[in-house]
Amino acid sequence: MITPSTTRPTRPRRSCHSVPGSSERFLAKAPQLEADQVFLDLEDSVAPDEKERARGQVIEALRDLDFGEKTVVFRVNGTDTPFYYRDLIDVVEAAGDKLDAVMLPKVRTPGDVEMTDKLLTQIELAKGLRVGRIGIEAQIEDAVGLIACESIATASPRMETLIFGPGDYSAAIGIPITTIGGAPEHYPGDHLNYLYSRLVVAARAAGIQCIDGPYAAFKDEDGLRARARLARALGLDGKWTIHPSQIAVVNEIFTPSREEWERAEAMLAAYQEATGTQGLGAAMFDGEMIDEANRKMAERIANAGRAAGYEA
Repeated sequence: MITPSTTRPTRPRRSCHSVPGSSERFLAKAPQLEADQVFLDLEDSVAPDEKERARGQVIEALRDLDFGEKTVVFRVNGTDTPFYYRDLIDVVEAAGDKLDAVMLPKVRTPGDVEMTDKLLTQIELAKGLRVGRIGIEAQIEDAVGLIACESIATASPRMETLIFGPGDYSAAIGIPITTIGGAPEHYPGDHLNYLYSRLVVAARAAGIQCIDGPYAAFKDEDGLRARARLARALGLDGKWTIHPSQIAVVNEIFTPSREEWERAEAMLAAYQEATGTQGLGAAMFDGEMIDEANRKMAERIANAGRAAGYEA
């Protein structure tokens, strides 16, 4: 019996760039972008009467373009639309060997993920692809999805990320803003702290990543920095970008500074010396006592720096 893989790769996703599937020009430029992930979109960025044409262009882009080491994803339409099943079947049958993951928008129940998992397995079996290789990313975009986020995160061994969708969520909840990814005035704090924390906890409990959605005011670099810094501070792994000018900023914020990385590496070395060589349970480092919890925190930062290319 063929079963899906249960060990998911941890792919780079500091910056996840949205590429409209209806734009030949943007699709052609996508391989040259410095984003960790590109996702070719068939949902919100594509008008209803353009869906079929965009689907064909996404297939062509996946087959013909070289995306190098990028994480390559495409976003289907929602499971409650007449486009979803054709998106999934046509694109994965034609270009499944070029895909790392499928993105599901407006996920409200674990069933959305489970159905997609089963369809992917059938396609993989039919086309001779390795079963379970293609991952799933799930967007949480309303109250129902947020309530179910823990079960959504564990709904399939294919799950790789939970993604926050700020535009639809704000509309569904009634947050009085019109800028996607923005913040309302006159609130003493950040209005999304609870949501971010809940999604991060659900993702970490499932062993997957958590990604913030876009900041639509792409000319407002200060606003982008503020939102990205908040997301990183609360433990998220990356953020969407919708304009190439946002990519460098997001990569910078979700990469530890060299100073942060060097301190983490030094802390790991001090802890290893104390526990390995000296047989101690803790160590002194830079004026503080460090133990196994510090090691785990430092290791996360050190690994992120190494992934970004830092070397001693």
